[in-house]
Amino acid sequence: MEKIPVRHIKEPYSAQSFNIVELKNLISENDLVQELHRHNFFFALFLESGNGEHSIDFTSYPVSDHSIFFMRPGQVHQLTLKKGTTGYLIQFNRDFYAPKEEPTNFVLRKVSHKNYCPLNSKKFKKLLSILSFIYEEYSLKQERYEDVIKANLEILFIEIIRQSQNPKTISNHNQYSQERLEQLLELLQNNISSHKQVLEYATMMNLSSFQLNKITKETVDKTCSQIINEHILLEAKRNLLGTSHRINQIAYELGYEDTSYFIRFFKKHAGVSPETFRKNFK
Repeated sequence: MEKIPVRHIKEPYSAQSFNIVELKNLISENDLVQELHRHNFFFALFLESGNGEHSIDFTSYPVSDHSIFFMRPGQVHQLTLKKGTTGYLIQFNRDFYAPKEEPTNFVLRKVSHKNYCPLNSKKFKKLLSILSFIYEEYSLKQERYEDVIKANLEILFIEIIRQSQNPKTISNHNQYSQERLEQLLELLQNNISSHKQVLEYATMMNLSSFQLNKITKETVDKTCSQIINEHILLEAKRNLLGTSHRINQIAYELGYEDTSYFIRFFKKHAGVSPETFRKNFK
């Protein structure tokens, strides 16, 4: 059966699991048009100037000057960039970005859970200087260039986090809650087919169900159950629109042995049956 196309970092870049492209070289003569697909790597698009359309997990975002799109492995998207668009595209595997200390992984987790980040020209210019340096290191490939790229990726991600948050709303308390929320979202991405209970995720995070629900209510004003259900629904939509699988096969892949239960779940949360959703969207 057909599946959502999964793209990999192409040779010769797969050995080092990193690639950076200057968009003016990629889209100099024709528009870039990509149909619905997903990646097995992180995908970051930095648009200095340009127009087009970008849909990530069925949410449409404006393509405009001084904007950033950041995607995690497994997310699905459709992308159109008009000829003449400028900026950079970065692709990398998790193994490439491997901080020495585990807590540093929070930087990648935090930056990658915000798919769209519009900036002003002044803020974007600061990121552009880091990107151009990474591009130069990647092009010249001097001694230990990969180490230099990794160090600058971390600086880049920290700068994105700084520029995309409101300093007035930051406190040690809500920063902790935000970190735990992003940890939960990452766990859901990797375990949603096999684990669907709040207690299971609370246990993975060394929290009680009460503590986890308190965190989700503080950060996004939703219960943990609501967030879990949203992720199940999202993965179902990905499969309904990106594959030709039968409904019972999609249900099984999402961990439902009872197809009728899956259909009732989907209809309750989406408002229509899986089959109707597939027909209406297409």
